[in-house]
Amino acid sequence: MFANKAQVLQNEIPKIYLSDEDPKNCEIPGSVMDGIILDVNEPPYKVCKARWLMLGFFVLYSASNALQWTQYTIISDIVVRYYGVTSNIVSWTSMVYMIAYVPLIFPASWLLDKTGLRITTIIGSLGTCAGAWMKVFSVPPDMFWVGFAGQTIVAISQVFILNVPPRLAAVWFGADQVSSACSIGVFGNQLGIALGFLLPPIIVRAQGTVEEIGEDFKFMFYLIAGVTTVLLVLIVLFFKAAPASPPSAAADLGAALDSNFLQSLKKLMTNRNYILLLISYGLNIGVFYAISTLLNELVLRYYPGANADAGRIGLVIVVAGMVGSVVCGYILDKTHRFKETTLAVYAASVVGMIIFTFTLDCGQIAVVYFSSILLGFFMTGYLPVGFEFASEITYPEPEGTTSGILNACVQVFGIILTLLFEWMLAEVGDRWANLTLCAILAVGTAITAAIRSDLRRQAAQNKG
Repeated sequence: MFANKAQVLQNEIPKIYLSDEDPKNCEIPGSVMDGIILDVNEPPYKVCKARWLMLGFFVLYSASNALQWTQYTIISDIVVRYYGVTSNIVSWTSMVYMIAYVPLIFPASWLLDKTGLRITTIIGSLGTCAGAWMKVFSVPPDMFWVGFAGQTIVAISQVFILNVPPRLAAVWFGADQVSSACSIGVFGNQLGIALGFLLPPIIVRAQGTVEEIGEDFKFMFYLIAGVTTVLLVLIVLFFKAAPASPPSAAADLGAALDSNFLQSLKKLMTNRNYILLLISYGLNIGVFYAISTLLNELVLRYYPGANADAGRIGLVIVVAGMVGSVVCGYILDKTHRFKETTLAVYAASVVGMIIFTFTLDCGQIAVVYFSSILLGFFMTGYLPVGFEFASEITYPEPEGTTSGILNACVQVFGIILTLLFEWMLAEVGDRWANLTLCAILAVGTAITAAIRSDLRRQAAQNKG
C-alpha cells in the first residue's frame, strides 16, 4: 500500500508526514523514513490466521537449538569423567555459542534484512540439524572433538534465531499483539534452555559405568538429531516469509522502505538511548549466561551429588522466566509503558539475585528452588522486554538489525562475565562472585533509568 503512495519531498528538510492535511501536527524525526508521505485513507489492516502457525514453527525450531547450549555444561562432571577433558573445556561448549555470535551477527542481520524470514530460518534449521547429527558420531570417549565441532555448528546457526522474534512479530502480527508475539518468540529460546537443563541429567546417568554412560549419550544425541530433522522438514515445507498483506501500519511502512544496512548501523550507533540499552541489556543477560554456564558447579559446591537438582534448578529459573516473558509481553501490549516496565523488571532482577546469593548456602535445597523462581521470573523475563524497548526507540530501523546488535553485545558481556565468574568461584568463592554479579545488575539498573522514553514505533502507529 504505502510503497505505491510514497513520494520523495523535493527541496524540503527531510521529515515524515503521517497526515497530508496538517503535517505540522504529525511530524516524527527522520531515519530511513526521511521524506516519506503516508496516506492514512487506507482500509483497516487484517491479520492472517497462519501467523500462529509460523510463530509455533519458530518456537520449536528455536527450542531445538537452545536446548543444546547447556547440553554438556549441566552435566560437566560426567563429561569430564567420560571424555577425559577438563572442566574448562566443557565450559567452552557453552561459550562457543557466545563467541560464534559476535562476528557472524552482522552478515546474518544483513541476510535477514535482504532475504526475509524464510531463507534465514531454513539456513538456521539446517545448521542446527547438521550439528546435532555430527554429535551422534562423538559417542566414543576419544571423539569429544567431533562433538565440539557439532556444537560449534549449532552455535553458528544460533545467529539466525536470536534476532528473529521482534522481526517475526512485526511482520506477522497486528499492533495489539506484537509485544506478546515477540515474548512468545523469545519463549522458544527459553523453552530450549529449560529442556537443556532438564533432559541431560535425566538421560545421562551420573553413577553409571563407562559403557552405560556411552549408551546414554548415544540415546540423547540421536533423540535431538531426530527432532531437529523433523523440524527442518516442516520448516522447508510450510514456513512462509510474510503474510499476503501487512497486519499493521507500522509493518506496512517497514515493508515499503528500502533500508540500507550500513546506514541503519550508523543511525543505531549514534542513537544515545539505544547505546545505553545495549549496555544495560548486555549486563543483565550476560549475568544470566554466567550463572547458567556454571550452575552445575555452583550447586554441587553445597549439595554434593545433586546433579539432577542442578538441572532442575536451571529448569526452574528458565520456566519462571518464560512465565515472566509472557506476563511482561501482555503488560506491554496493554499499557505501552516500555520504559517503566523495563526499569521495574531490571530492578526486580537485582533483588532476585541478592536473594539467590544469600540462600544458596542455606543447606535447604528447597529454598534454593524458591529463590531461583524469583531470579528467573525477572532476569529471563527481561529478554523480550529489552527486545521490544529496542524496537520502539530505534523504529523504523529493521528489527532484525536492532535485535542482532543487541544480542551481539549480550554475547560479549556473556563471555566476559562467565570468565570472571569462573575465576572468582575458584579464587574468592561463590559469595563474593555472586555479590559481584549483584553489583553489575545494580549498575545496569542505573543505566536503564537514564534511557529516555522515545517510543517512535508507537508514535508512527498512532498517527498511521
